[in-house]
Amino acid sequence: MLRRRLNRLFGGDEKRVDSRTIYVGNRPCPATETFIPPKFCDNRIVSSKYTIWNFLPKNLFEQFRRIANFYFLIIFLVQVIVDTPTSPVTSGLPLFFVITVTAIKQGYEDWLRHKADSEVNKYPVRVLEDGQPARKDSEKIKVGDIVEVVEDETFPCDLILLQSSRDDDTCFVTTASLDGESNHKTHYTVPDMEKDLQSLSATIECEQPQPDLYKFVGRMHIYKPEHDPAVRSLGPENLLLKGATLKNTKKIYGVAVYTGMETKMALNYQGKSQKRSAVEKSINAFLLVYLCILISKAVVCTTLKYVWQSQDGQDEPWYNQKTEKEKGTILYVKMFTDFLSFMVLFNFIIPVSMYVTVEMQKFLGSFFITWDRDFFDPEIEEGALVNTSDLNEELGQVEYVFTDKTGTLTQNNMEFIECCIDGFQYTAFSSELDSFCVTDGPVSTFQEKAGREKEELFLRALCLCHTVQVKEAGPDELGGDQVDGPASEPLRPAEQRGFIASSPDEVALVKGAMRYGFTFLGLESKTMKIKNWQNDVEEYELLHVLNFDPVRRRMSVIVRSKSGDTLLFCKGADSSIFPRVRPEEVERIRMHVQRSATEGYRTLCVAYKRLSVDEYAAADAGLREARLALQDREEKLMAVYNQVETAMSLIGATAVEDRLQEEAAQTMEALQGAGMKVWVLTGDKMETAKSTCYACRLFRRSTELLELTVRTLESGGRRREEMLHDLLFDFHRKAVQDAPPARAGVNRSWSSANPEYGFIVDGAALALVMNPSPDTNCSRYRSLFLQICQNCTAVLCCRMAPLQKAQIVKMVKNSKGSPITLSIGDGANDVSMILEAHVGIGVKGKEGRQAVRNSDYAIPKLKHLRKLLLAHGHLYYIRIAHLVQYFFYKNLCFILPQFLYQFFCGCSQQPLYDAAYLTMYNICFTSMPILAYSLLEQQIAIEVLLDNATLYRDIAKNAMLRWGPFLYWTVLAVFQGLIFFFGVKYLFSNPALQDNGQVFGNWSYGTIVFTVLVFTVTLKLALDTRHWTWINHFVIWGSLAFYVVFSFFWGGIIWPFLKQQRLYFVFFNMLSSVSAWLVIILLIVLSLLPDILLGVLRKPRGPHTQQKPAQSSGGHHQTSDRPLLMRTFSDESNTVM
Repeated sequence: MLRRRLNRLFGGDEKRVDSRTIYVGNRPCPATETFIPPKFCDNRIVSSKYTIWNFLPKNLFEQFRRIANFYFLIIFLVQVIVDTPTSPVTSGLPLFFVITVTAIKQGYEDWLRHKADSEVNKYPVRVLEDGQPARKDSEKIKVGDIVEVVEDETFPCDLILLQSSRDDDTCFVTTASLDGESNHKTHYTVPDMEKDLQSLSATIECEQPQPDLYKFVGRMHIYKPEHDPAVRSLGPENLLLKGATLKNTKKIYGVAVYTGMETKMALNYQGKSQKRSAVEKSINAFLLVYLCILISKAVVCTTLKYVWQSQDGQDEPWYNQKTEKEKGTILYVKMFTDFLSFMVLFNFIIPVSMYVTVEMQKFLGSFFITWDRDFFDPEIEEGALVNTSDLNEELGQVEYVFTDKTGTLTQNNMEFIECCIDGFQYTAFSSELDSFCVTDGPVSTFQEKAGREKEELFLRALCLCHTVQVKEAGPDELGGDQVDGPASEPLRPAEQRGFIASSPDEVALVKGAMRYGFTFLGLESKTMKIKNWQNDVEEYELLHVLNFDPVRRRMSVIVRSKSGDTLLFCKGADSSIFPRVRPEEVERIRMHVQRSATEGYRTLCVAYKRLSVDEYAAADAGLREARLALQDREEKLMAVYNQVETAMSLIGATAVEDRLQEEAAQTMEALQGAGMKVWVLTGDKMETAKSTCYACRLFRRSTELLELTVRTLESGGRRREEMLHDLLFDFHRKAVQDAPPARAGVNRSWSSANPEYGFIVDGAALALVMNPSPDTNCSRYRSLFLQICQNCTAVLCCRMAPLQKAQIVKMVKNSKGSPITLSIGDGANDVSMILEAHVGIGVKGKEGRQAVRNSDYAIPKLKHLRKLLLAHGHLYYIRIAHLVQYFFYKNLCFILPQFLYQFFCGCSQQPLYDAAYLTMYNICFTSMPILAYSLLEQQIAIEVLLDNATLYRDIAKNAMLRWGPFLYWTVLAVFQGLIFFFGVKYLFSNPALQDNGQVFGNWSYGTIVFTVLVFTVTLKLALDTRHWTWINHFVIWGSLAFYVVFSFFWGGIIWPFLKQQRLYFVFFNMLSSVSAWLVIILLIVLSLLPDILLGVLRKPRGPHTQQKPAQSSGGHHQTSDRPLLMRTFSDESNTVM
């Protein structure tokens, strides 16, 4: 790493080329050339942030980048340098506590990363040296080494597969640690590779490391004596990624191409952008206000001090003569020093400990999501996962929900339903997967609707056009497959096999063909075998696979039959197949596809083409040439694919059902009831997605749909840009200008009298809106489009590319008002929108775990989103909002008497409180009760929150941290601070407060004020607590008891390390006065009286007042309506935490 950084510093990166050359086995090739070993990084993985040497400076630098920490550091330095009224300990000790706790937490987390790195780097591996396996640590692998990996081992670096123990020169791997996909992927050895690797002389030329897991471009030059070098193309199918695991293959050999921090896994571990919650922004705004208050106090006191000293005899009284040094001090320097001293005296108004409490609240609070049993899914035996705890409260502020369809709203559990062959419909009699077997008899006797030849051709296409592998099942897994859920019933011996596929669609189609009598038997040595109706085995040589990609939205295979015919079979979305077949064939199939899509099925069209000898020769040459290209390989392959996949014949179409997720409709309805706008962003076709939206109750039968798609843009016979302009203005008039103003808090089910609009847009139309032609107004189109979307009850975006999903989220996120957005998805194509949104939710679905790894929170099922937002999000927001307001309130209560005291001591910077009280107020006396409150408080029972989604609207748009509530807390703090100070001052108007006639001094005055302060702010929190647990009782009453005990010990013992002991026996004397007792009790009651009256007189709000008697008699539902003052521990004894 140091070498890479030095190279970067001194311009080494300028010499970096687009490709690298690797010598297989680190042997020179050919032997006649000079061998200069290239320098690559070693195989050490470093995910840690610190080392022993840089931990202290680096961690301190990062912590002091926070404004509050840096501010208190400056205050501490001022106390050390300048003669201030308070000890440096008063600000230094809290700061030290905050810095130490944070450093320990971050140091521990980094130690765990070091430990994990060491386990990976010291893992033993086998490397071929002189033809024999030699054991060494993983970190010692070099680029070019030939590594041996056995079954169930993890690949130690990125390898090119050279040799496999399987007869068909393939191996199976799982990439669960990379993208979470547990299904087996097939990888291939380099074609025509020599068996003796010791004599292999070869070089690999490939691209430089890049993070894309699914892309790799390279070629291999194999040198043989007296022969020209043979060139083999390398692609992702030859690359074994670090972190993947070898399965169903006894042993493989591969050459290391990327090692250490240059492996694709390491490059994908780049940190996500830091997301900040709305609460943090509110805290910063409040801090600025309190900083202004602090500076104002310091300016006022400094000014009054010099006004006071300008009077005769006040500057230098006879009892306090100035020293020569003081007389020689410049006036402005002295004023500035006094200003700093007052800043130090009042600096406790800025709550530095609040940051630690907030961090602890977020960290500990996140465990409640992890521990929630309702989030546990018995199918995958997993619960919810919290990847970041910084956004807990943001779950209670969501205004827009962007959801994927496949795997999120639906189960991604594909079931073959029906097919259409040459315009004739074929429906499966049974929907059970277990019946997809040959023993039921072929369903080929539908009077041969489409003709036997067409039926056989269609079924052959389903059996051949895929990348499914057949796995011979063991005794424990007969008939099972790797993607499609539970294992099916055992088949006959010939069919005792499972299917291995990267997509559940393909398994469903292969099983559908089995249902109709054509069985795929497997691929052996590039020969695909299928069994037809007559139980005859047909063999086809697999010549080329034209892989599926989201741009083409189709895949093809080129095969050669025993008779010598070369056939291309193609399947894909109707939008990509229809333009490539004969127009007269489309109409027979289009109606079936549209009907199936309307019913919510996923449809694929199937086509084929007979290739002549010349056509195949041209295609073969083009494909081989494109696959050998290092530059623009994908573009060249795409051009060849498009050239081959033309003039095809359409055979038919398939319909596969992807059922709705459990409780998907109820969840969507609850989110809309909570005031959230739900947008569905999917790559599926419009008809299928629209049907899903109806099933999820996002669209209703009364909803008027506004459609902005390619179909509507081309319907008028004019240019797309002109139609786009007209449609946008027409939709804007309907949905925005003519729509009645929305009433806040009205649920859509009660406002059905008003017209409801749903908006449908596809990827092509969105591209026109986002990237219009140069002669159109881009910002105007976007503004109209956004306003239309925001005024619709639901929005469906279909045919979306992953980047377009992120664009949509970003557009809404940056719109007026900066609404809080949430994205939820389960696949790799959802990662971009998950990272873009304020809150990203990953669903632990069947499309891999890449979405989960990149999310902020992960849940097993969509239905769990309801409780995550309506219950956990609601409570988290209320808790942390109260925490923030309470911290500013109690610190203003704390420092206001100190400010008022300056008016009665000549602004002499005399502190009102003892240094121990200044130091421990925020650390010990008042910190634990608010932390317990912020973790355990339930103002409303969870059941009520789930039953009444409209309660979510009460806290929307950061309601509890607006300037109104902030002003209320500030006024309350000022009122109580005035009560504290002037109430005790009134007590001191009696000169003799003790039986012996002695008078109280200034430290007794400050101690009485501090006692009233601690008890008032703690009891204020007790009044606000509605959900009592033993923890709340322990910390609230324990904190008060600790204050009393500490004061007795602090003032009752002569401490040898103190030069002066201001509070010696002060607390004892104070409590010996009946007057002091009386005033303390009266002032506490008087300070809390506004809260008590407000709690008694305030009318209950929300749905609790409308609870049915049967519900209210149940226990906690009824008690939720009671005034705050009258709440008891037993009231919440039945509430679920």
